[in-house]
Amino acid sequence: MLIVGLTGSIAMGKSTVARFFEQKNIPIISADQIVHDLYEGSAVPLIEENFKGSTKNGKVDRTALFNILQNQKEDKGTENPFKKLERLIHPLVRQQQWQFIKSSFEQNEPLVIIEIPLLFETGAEENMDAVVLVSAPIEIQSKRVLERDGMTEEKFDALLSRQMPDEEKRKKADFIIDTSLPIEETRTETIITLEKLKTLNPGAYQRWQSAMQKNSIEN
Repeated sequence: MLIVGLTGSIAMGKSTVARFFEQKNIPIISADQIVHDLYEGSAVPLIEENFKGSTKNGKVDRTALFNILQNQKEDKGTENPFKKLERLIHPLVRQQQWQFIKSSFEQNEPLVIIEIPLLFETGAEENMDAVVLVSAPIEIQSKRVLERDGMTEEKFDALLSRQMPDEEKRKKADFIIDTSLPIEETRTETIITLEKLKTLNPGAYQRWQSAMQKNSIEN
C-alpha cells in the first residue's frame, strides 16, 4: 500500500485537492480534522493543564489558545510554547493516523493519503512514499487567507512564521499541484498526479509499523 503525504501552506487549496482525491475513491485522513476532534475531546484536559485558560465549555477555545501561545515568552531555558503544544498533540495525531493506515492496509487499499499542513516542518516526509504539495502564488494565498472570518494580517504573518516558505517546500515535494489555475484544470492536474502515484513502489507502511512498535515499547 502506497502512503502519500498531502501538504501545503495555509489557504493553498489542500481541502479542494483532497476532495478531488476522495472523488476518485482514495481514502484520506486529515491531521487538521484529527486535531479538531482532539480539541473537542480527549486532549482538552491536557491542553488546559499546560495552557491555563485555553478551554471553554469542555472544548479548546482556539482563539484563546492562539493568544496564549503568542503572548507566552520563550525565556532562556524554557520551551517555545508552539513547540510545546506540538510535542503534546503530535503523538496523539500520529496514533490516529496509524490506526487509519493499519485499517486501510487490512482492507487491501492500494493507496491512502494523509493530509498534513506542517508535513515538512515536522519531518513527516520520512514516513511517506511520496509527497504532493498544493501550491499557489503568494498574492493568491494572501487574498484567500484575508477573506477568512477572524483573520488579520498580524495573525497571517504569525502563521507564516511557523511554516516553511513555499519555495522550499516546492524543492522538497515529489509532485506539485497548482491551485491558482481554474478549478477544472486543478482537478485534471490532481487526476494526472494520482495516475503517476499509482506507478510508484510502496515501502512506507513498514516504516510506520516499526516506528509505532518502537514507540509502544518506549511508552
